[in-house]
Amino acid sequence: MSADQQHDTARRLDAVVERVLDEVRRQGGSGAGPVEAVVRADHHRLALTRFAGSGIHQNTEDDRTTVHLRVALDGGRSASVSTTRTTTTALADLVGAALAAARLSPRDAAWPGLAGPAPVPAGAGPDDATAGAGPGERAALVAAFVEAAGGLETAGYAQTTLLTGAVADTAGLHARAASTGAVVDGIARALPAPGLDGTPGPPADASFRADGVGRAAARSLAGLDAAALGARAARRARSQAASAQPLRRGELPVVLEPSAVLDVVAGLLSSTFSGRGLVEGTSGVRLGEQQLDPVLTLLDDPLDPASTALPFDTEGTPASRTELVRDGVPRAVTTDRRTAAALRATRSGLPALPTTAGAHDASDTWGPVAQAPVLSPGGGGSVDDLVAGLEHGLLVCDLWYTRLAEARRSVWTGLTRNGTFLVRDGEVVGPVGVLRFTQSYLEALAPGAVTVGSDAEALPRALTFGAAGTARVVVPPLRLARWNVTGGAAT
Repeated sequence: MSADQQHDTARRLDAVVERVLDEVRRQGGSGAGPVEAVVRADHHRLALTRFAGSGIHQNTEDDRTTVHLRVALDGGRSASVSTTRTTTTALADLVGAALAAARLSPRDAAWPGLAGPAPVPAGAGPDDATAGAGPGERAALVAAFVEAAGGLETAGYAQTTLLTGAVADTAGLHARAASTGAVVDGIARALPAPGLDGTPGPPADASFRADGVGRAAARSLAGLDAAALGARAARRARSQAASAQPLRRGELPVVLEPSAVLDVVAGLLSSTFSGRGLVEGTSGVRLGEQQLDPVLTLLDDPLDPASTALPFDTEGTPASRTELVRDGVPRAVTTDRRTAAALRATRSGLPALPTTAGAHDASDTWGPVAQAPVLSPGGGGSVDDLVAGLEHGLLVCDLWYTRLAEARRSVWTGLTRNGTFLVRDGEVVGPVGVLRFTQSYLEALAPGAVTVGSDAEALPRALTFGAAGTARVVVPPLRLARWNVTGGAAT
C-alpha cells in the first residue's frame, strides 16, 4: 500500500468513527440520559507467504476493516458490538444493535466511563517499504531462508502487516495511527540417525524430531535477516541428528534460548502481570517486593522506535513506557479502564499504579495484556556462554502447547520442541527428544536463580487478539537454576 493509499485509508477510518458517533447521538437522543460511546475502526492488511517442502505453496492477503462499538446508557448499562461492514446502513444497524443490547443489560456499577480527550504520542509509525511490500519481497525472504538451510527440508512463513486504527468517543477523544510489522518463522528438518545398515531409520526415541527453528519479528522488512534465521534453524536441526540421550525426570538447571523465554514472558504477562488477575485474586504478583531475581527488568514499551504497536489501545488510552518489573521488583500490571478503576478503588492508601494501555478486542474475556513487552538483556553473554556455565542440565530451544495449570503460582505445563539437548561440564553432548515440563514461571525466576544473556531478540507472539495482530516481544536467553521435567511427550 502506497503512502497516498495509507493516507486515504486513515481519512476513511476517521469518517467511519465520526459517522458512528453521529448515529449514536441520533438514535440515542430520545433516552432518559446521555449515551456514552467509544468506537474504534481498524483497517488491517495481513499478507502471508507460506512455504513447505522448501517451496512456496501459498500466498494470501487479508484486507479488512472492522468497527468496534461500546455504548453505555444510564451510567452503566453497556454493550459491545462489532462489524466488518462500513456502509451507512450497516453502521446504523450496528448502533441500533448496541443500544438495544444495552437497554436489556443490567446496570454495571463498575462502569469506568470514557477516556475523553488526551494527548496521543506519535509512536513508531509505519514503515513505507513494509506497508507496500508484495509477494516478491516475501518470496525473497523465503528464498534466503531456504538457501541458508543448506539442502535441509524447510517450512514456515513470511508475513507483513499494516494496521491503521482510529478511535473516538462521545467525550471528545479522537486519535488515529498506523503501524507495520514483518515476521519470518520457519523450521529446517534433518534426517534422523541412520540405522545399523546405513540407511535412514527411526531413532531410539520415537518422540525425537530433528527440527530447528529460526524466527524473528521487526517493524520493517529491512530488520529481518532471513538467511541468518535459516542457517540457525539448520544448525540446530543437524545437531539433533544423533541418538537421543537418556534423561531422568526431575529438576534440572536449564538454558532457555529466546524462543523458549518468549513463552515464559507471554505466560507471565497473560496472568501474573494482568490487572484483571490482580483484581480477581488469581495473580500471584507481590508489588513492591523482591519477588524475582534482581537481574530481571520487564517493560511494556509501545513507544520504542522499533515497536509494531499503535500508540493507544482499543479504548483510546495513550500508550506509555511502563516498568512492570524493575531489578526483580514488580512495579505495575497492565490495565484497561475497568481494571484500572477497580484497582484504584481497592488499593486505597497504597501507592497508585500507573495507567497502561492494555485493552484489546478480547479484554472483557481475557483481561488486559501488554502491547510491546521487553525483557531487558543482562551480562550473561551468548547462549554458548550460558551453556558453558552448566555442569549438568538442559539446553531448550523452544516451548509449545503450554497451558496454565495454577494461576497464583503461575504454574504452566507444556512441551519442548525444535531442539532439546543434554549438557555436561558446559558442553552439549546430544539431544534428549521432546520433554514435558510442569513449572512455576515465578519460581523459576526467583532471586538467585537467573542469569540473563546479553543478546535480546525480537520475536513474534500473538499476545493480543483481533486486529492487533502479532505482537513483537523482545527477550534474551536465560539460564535458570531449576526447571521441572515431568516426562516425555507421551507422559
